[in-house]
Amino acid sequence: MKKLLGSMTLVAAMVATTSAAMGQSAATGAKLHGHITNPAGATIKGGDVRLTTDKYATSAKDRVYKYSLPIDANGDYKGADILPGDYLAVVEVDKKVIDFQNVTLKVSDDKTIDFDMTRAEYLKAMTPEERAALEEYKKKNAAVSADNAKIANINKTLLQAREDEKNGKADEAVKALQNLVTVKADEAVLWASLGEAQLASGDAAVKAARAAKTSTTDPAILQTYSDAATSYQKAIDLNAASKKPSPENLSAYYLNLGQSFAKGGKLPEAGAAYEKAASTSPTMAGSAYYNEAVVFYQASKLPEAQAAAEKAIEADPKRADAYYIKGQALIPGATADAKTGKFVLPAGCLEAYQEYLALAPEGPHAGEVKELLNGLGQPVVNSFKAAPSKKK
Repeated sequence: MKKLLGSMTLVAAMVATTSAAMGQSAATGAKLHGHITNPAGATIKGGDVRLTTDKYATSAKDRVYKYSLPIDANGDYKGADILPGDYLAVVEVDKKVIDFQNVTLKVSDDKTIDFDMTRAEYLKAMTPEERAALEEYKKKNAAVSADNAKIANINKTLLQAREDEKNGKADEAVKALQNLVTVKADEAVLWASLGEAQLASGDAAVKAARAAKTSTTDPAILQTYSDAATSYQKAIDLNAASKKPSPENLSAYYLNLGQSFAKGGKLPEAGAAYEKAASTSPTMAGSAYYNEAVVFYQASKLPEAQAAAEKAIEADPKRADAYYIKGQALIPGATADAKTGKFVLPAGCLEAYQEYLALAPEGPHAGEVKELLNGLGQPVVNSFKAAPSKKK
């Protein structure tokens, strides 16, 4: 093989001519086509099959190629209107000749010539270094194929788990995702998906408990929320440790971590998680602080709810419900004037309610707020202007 070509890395001069230029008609020209396979059994994509009649040229650079047939993305090549003759056909990739065959074409031939480099003759002619490189390539290729198969299975399972979750089968989604994180424990999105399924499972259990009029703080339910928090914390740690951490994903993970803690009754931890979500990504600050405000308000921790609502308003002045939470957190501090008997609202309370009505005149709390203000003899009209958002 090497004696004939001079070298397996032969660099050939490109002199491609067409049968039309040679005066050859399509009626008598030959056709040649085939497929190219490398020594590892994989398809070669790109390069050329080149034809020359200079089989015994003194040096590779003296060889003149009459035809150059491109190898496509499928590893196939084809050519037509080729003059009859005895040719040396070489496979050239990146200006290096990697295989060759003698080809005889007759008038009107339609010939298939494949270049299969897995053949014993080809492999036997390889140098020890080439064989070692081939074995290393096969090893890496096998590993890549195995990884690709694993990834395909992960994607399929992930999609099915999300579908199960949507269809009220959160427990099934949890089981599937628990299996996934054992297969690929270093993927943040898988842990976050598991956390999401665990949250949904906990919510379903709470709904069932309410329907059965049993405790919604059953240890098994609280454990599900605790498991969700553990999964989100794992996602947070993996994201933070990655080469390219995503602030948006990290903030979303912290937001859901806060949900997990809040639903599990761990309010201080929930508040801390919401604060981290807000500081990690300014675009998430409004949602994070609002969620924090809701959690504290529902737990009757009114000063904390007010503080979180004010942060939500500062981050997103158009978030109507944050004004409602602020007003609700302040209203218990209303006092009655000893002289007039009228109620005196705490500073900022009236303005919060009025701004809620301005932003959400038909909102879910609009009727309640109007009735409250009318009952207190307070104006319903809005005169409060939202402060501009401040960048975090």
